[in-house]
Amino acid sequence: SSLSVLKDLPIDRLKIDRSFVQKLTNKASDAAIVKAIISMSRTLDLKITAEGVETEEQSASLRRMGCEEAQGYLFSKPMPFAELEPMLTNKRAKVITFN
Repeated sequence: SSLSVLKDLPIDRLKIDRSFVQKLTNKASDAAIVKAIISMSRTLDLKITAEGVETEEQSASLRRMGCEEAQGYLFSKPMPFAELEPMLTNKRAKVITFN
C-alpha cells in the first residue's frame, strides 16, 4: 500500500490538506482522518502542518489534536515576496506554532 512506502521516504514533514481541515469541525470522518494523520506523523517522528486554516474553531481543534503548525487565511493571505520581506525586516511578522 502507499502507506507502507511512507516510512521509507526521505521526508521530515506531513501536510494535512485543506480539504480535510475545512470539514474538520462539522464532519466526524474528516476529524478522525486528521487525528490519525497527526498520530501517525508523531509515531514516524515527522513534523505536521495543517493547510487551509480559515477559522478559530479549526485552529483550536487542530491544537487539541496535537497539530504543531498551521497555515491559512486565518493567519495571513498569500503575498508576494516584495510584501513579505519588509514585514520580516521590521519584525512585524508573527510566527504561529501550536507547541
